Amino acid sequence: MTLQNQIHKWLTYALAMVPIWLLDAFILPRLPLFGVSPMLLPACVAAVAVREGCTCGTGFGMGVGLLWELAYPGGSGVLVFGMALAGFLAGKAAQLVLSRSFLGYVFCSTLILALVDLLRVARGLLTRSAELTVLLEVAVPEFVLSLCWTPVIYAIFWMVYERVGGERLR
Repeated sequence: MTLQNQIHKWLTYALAMVPIWLLDAFILPRLPLFGVSPMLLPACVAAVAVREGCTCGTGFGMGVGLLWELAYPGGSGVLVFGMALAGFLAGKAAQLVLSRSFLGYVFCSTLILALVDLLRVARGLLTRSAELTVLLEVAVPEFVLSLCWTPVIYAIFWMVYERVGGERLR
């Protein structure tokens, strides 16, 4: 694959993420369900990592983590490396253990979303910003709502993969 094809491929993936990011950042927070809005960006990392593998998943995860840190308040820089690690592990799991299918994606997406929420709850407990019951009242609905969006996210990235993913561009 030529450099021009690589650039085209990753620009297409980035453009596919723009409407998801707009939903995540600007639309869904204005329409909270059960008092929370879903996290869509970790599911994007899982979608690309499962389809493209661990190397591409790591790079895409790093890009998503950087977007997440820059676009949302209160970032500490951890998400850049956290999403890169999530992309690597999801890609490796899809290559070695899981299939590169919708079920493999749902499994990886579920793990990533659960881990992000678990780390948020742990941070809340360590900083004593709230009690466990209050943190779980936010984390559990957020996790469930995020999982409800996984088929939509998978469909978007599946279409991109079918068009430009893997070694399709020659």
